Amino acid sequence: MDTFSSKHLLIDGQILFAPLGSLTTYLIDRDGDVNHTWTSNYLPGEGVRWLGDGAILRTIKVATWGGGGVGGGVQIIQWDGTVSWEYRYSNDFHVSHHDVLMLSNGNVLLIAWEVKSRQQAIDAGRNPGFLQGPALWPDHIVEVKPTGPTSGTIVWQWHVWDHLIQDYDPSKGNYGVVAEHPELVDINYGLDSTADWLHVNSIDYNPALDQILISAHNFGEVWIIDHSTTTQEAAGHTGGCYGHGGDLLYRWGNPQAYRTGTAADQIFFNQHDATWIKNGRPGAGDILVFNNGGERLYSSVDEFTPPLKSDGNYTLQPGSAYGPTNLTWTYTATPPQNLYNFHLSGAERLTDGDTLICSAESGYFFEINAQKMKVWEYSNTHGPKKEVFKIVFIPPSQPPKWPNLDCSGSLSWTKVHPGDTVTGRFYVRNIGADGSLLNWSVNTSQLTWGNWTITPQSGEDLTPGAGNVTVLVSVVAPNEAKGDFQGYIHVYNLQNASDSKDISVTMTTSLCDPAPMPRGGLLYYLRTILASWQYHHRIDLIFHWFLHCRF
Repeated sequence: MDTFSSKHLLIDGQILFAPLGSLTTYLIDRDGDVNHTWTSNYLPGEGVRWLGDGAILRTIKVATWGGGGVGGGVQIIQWDGTVSWEYRYSNDFHVSHHDVLMLSNGNVLLIAWEVKSRQQAIDAGRNPGFLQGPALWPDHIVEVKPTGPTSGTIVWQWHVWDHLIQDYDPSKGNYGVVAEHPELVDINYGLDSTADWLHVNSIDYNPALDQILISAHNFGEVWIIDHSTTTQEAAGHTGGCYGHGGDLLYRWGNPQAYRTGTAADQIFFNQHDATWIKNGRPGAGDILVFNNGGERLYSSVDEFTPPLKSDGNYTLQPGSAYGPTNLTWTYTATPPQNLYNFHLSGAERLTDGDTLICSAESGYFFEINAQKMKVWEYSNTHGPKKEVFKIVFIPPSQPPKWPNLDCSGSLSWTKVHPGDTVTGRFYVRNIGADGSLLNWSVNTSQLTWGNWTITPQSGEDLTPGAGNVTVLVSVVAPNEAKGDFQGYIHVYNLQNASDSKDISVTMTTSLCDPAPMPRGGLLYYLRTILASWQYHHRIDLIFHWFLHCRF
């Protein structure tokens, strides 16, 4: 098929991707033309997300240890290339990897490894024969609230280490019957005995349920956990909207992992990109997974319908595996081996029912319709290698409503008496697109003289129709006569630091020092001089005044 010959069958939209060997993230249209790029100082580690209004959330590879998919940090990059947030989650004890997701409140979910020593693993019931090296790297999830350009606060976290079971060592507290506890994770199950025991490689969030979906690659499963818990509840087995704390609410893909199935029951092999199908798209609420296939030697895109109950929990018959027993929909190539990726890759259901598929190892993107006919394709030619982690479809929308900061006014005072307070004002307004919202702030760090008060110091959601915001300025002049002071007040757009203006500031102080002139001023001085002359025949005060008030 000619790559773009069927474009008239497609819904409009763009595709976002970050080649793994490149510092650049690309946005292409349906013709394969590059509409925009964002450049970072770091390789991706591994995922990238679209935030809207031209901004992207991009993982970065800055860590000094870890396995495949390691990152160590994340950036928010604006349309103009400004890095508005860079956060590192990497030290000797933990490191973020693979995927990242921003919630509607602006907080960011990160997948990460944490280091457990060999002895800690054995104490938790790990069979020593399943430990190749000095440590085990179980996964955890942190929710980070950005607090500054390079800072953030962890406001919630979940650790698989708090939800283990094993039937190897009866002397341990978590010893039990694995098949009777599908809500727990068997510390002795997994594809191999490397430190990267689980290799969680994707994360998704369902806002209606307040649940998180992750892909546990080495278990051949996808897991759902409760996000409504507190961190304390997430470490236990009760609490949250669903009453189970941080235990697994649901798992599917390989019931062998909790001893209720055989190899014949395994569906997923080395899977990636587990996501809920979004509302408004065919199959909404189902889960879509790129099933890499492993030793099956072919890949598929699989959709299944979880047995969701009205209360948000999931149906499970005692002694049985979680349903469903069959896939709702699946796609394989013809012949199946024509689509095979041992790692990486993803898929997304579109609003018209088509499915966009990323064959990541070769950088090949294609779209199939409901009849599983290929209707669009694209081969990546960007970056030193074609390989990507996955792709993101961006549906058509109105152009970004960009705010644009403008300031007017200046601050200039002359012959100010040292120590006196003077006032002034300047104006801030949004001259950007209709409907845009400007968040702004001031920075006076360049002004190293005077004692400054600015009201207001910042503002939020300023629309173009709101007109000017008056900013009042008050400053106590330096305690220095015959001074000449200069500087500026920096006003900037909080969403785009390069959108800024400087308000110039100048001040000169008078020739009179503040100290010699007592209360009462010149008249008081004249009376005092006269009295001194008449009664003491001294002119000390005259000299004193002339010495300290230099014309």
